[in-house]
Amino acid sequence: MSSTTYTADAPRTSTLLPMMIIGVLFFIMGFFTWLNGPLISFVKVAFTLDDINAFLVPFAFYVSYFVLALPAGAVLKRTGMKKGMALGLFIMAIGAALFGEFVRIRIYPGALTGLFLIGAGLSLLQTASNPYISILGPIDSAAQRIAVMGICNKVAGALAPLAFGALVMKGIDTFLGQVTGMAEGPTREGLLNDFAARVFWPYMSMAGLLVVLAIWILLSSLPEIKPSGANSERSIGHSKGGIFSFPHLWLGVLCLFLYVGVEVMAGDAINTYGQGFGLPLAVTSHFTTYTMAAMLAGYLVGSALIPRVISQQSYLAVSAVLGVLFAIGAYVTHGYVSVAFVAALGFANAMMWPAIFPLAIKGLGSHTELGSAVLIMGIVGGALLPQAFVHLKQYIDFQLAFVIVIVPCYLYILYYGMRGHNVGTHAG
Repeated sequence: MSSTTYTADAPRTSTLLPMMIIGVLFFIMGFFTWLNGPLISFVKVAFTLDDINAFLVPFAFYVSYFVLALPAGAVLKRTGMKKGMALGLFIMAIGAALFGEFVRIRIYPGALTGLFLIGAGLSLLQTASNPYISILGPIDSAAQRIAVMGICNKVAGALAPLAFGALVMKGIDTFLGQVTGMAEGPTREGLLNDFAARVFWPYMSMAGLLVVLAIWILLSSLPEIKPSGANSERSIGHSKGGIFSFPHLWLGVLCLFLYVGVEVMAGDAINTYGQGFGLPLAVTSHFTTYTMAAMLAGYLVGSALIPRVISQQSYLAVSAVLGVLFAIGAYVTHGYVSVAFVAALGFANAMMWPAIFPLAIKGLGSHTELGSAVLIMGIVGGALLPQAFVHLKQYIDFQLAFVIVIVPCYLYILYYGMRGHNVGTHAG
């Protein structure tokens, strides 16, 4: 089918169908992204790894955003957003197939390569879909539209650990006790091979589904939007200075870097955090679902309040304050109560991406695609901050390590919500 091109001066038809299609993509992004938490626990057992090596799972996944976001922006310039989204799905399918196969034969570097490719495909999807949904309507209400996408994303994120637990992690504590007390040898290796092979068909099935979705996107009537026309820079007036003349963008890149780091800490590291209290592996493997449920609640509240009751920048500041309070609550409590505070960070984090992204790209005009790609590079925070946590907890108490890593991040996010998003602009 032919697609429609939207610009700032062209009348727009209903945005319902485009939002439904992009919502499906956000669901897919959420499902794969929030599998990383239970995958950390899975690879620790399947490959007999320590925490530092197991946390290479989110590292390989999120570092791909940094490496490939700018190339993704260049690709989108050539393909357009619609074909770019389909290409991202195809790349994800290749990564999922490689991950399933390399885990089955227990080659960890190969499995990490598969995760890197999944992240690469997602970086293309993110670079296209986030500015697309931001400029599908008025930029000042973009947080509300992204919140709707976030609901799709976090519903998938809540379901992913449950599905993974049912298909792969069932009976994990009994299995772990069995292989831990077993001497090295063919029998033990055979059991570990059988356990690792549990992910093969689920990931092959997801690879096939991604190919089908890519073809569906190509054949759909998803309209093409030209960001340079829809996101005018007239209100800011820095068009002659290039991308470096928008300080609010670069402050936003740092803000997004820190935000994704704390989001991954709350969503993926929560399983390892719970294990620090000696909680059973079968229980902790579901903790990501609780964080996602809290994020879903945050999206529902945020989408109801923004922009009718509170601006997206003010809500960002409120969310950052909540993040600091919940982090302190996690530090001063123990056991399941402490884990509950970490999960509650999901509520604080929920509306941060929906607020940061449109605030950072506002007024970029012809630089919107490049600015979006630079922002997507900030997702590498999800690779680096959990690594800082897992290394730091080798030397100090894990609760102290957790709060030391995330509280300064929330304080900077507070600054961006209050002042940083206005630096160098004429916006109010």
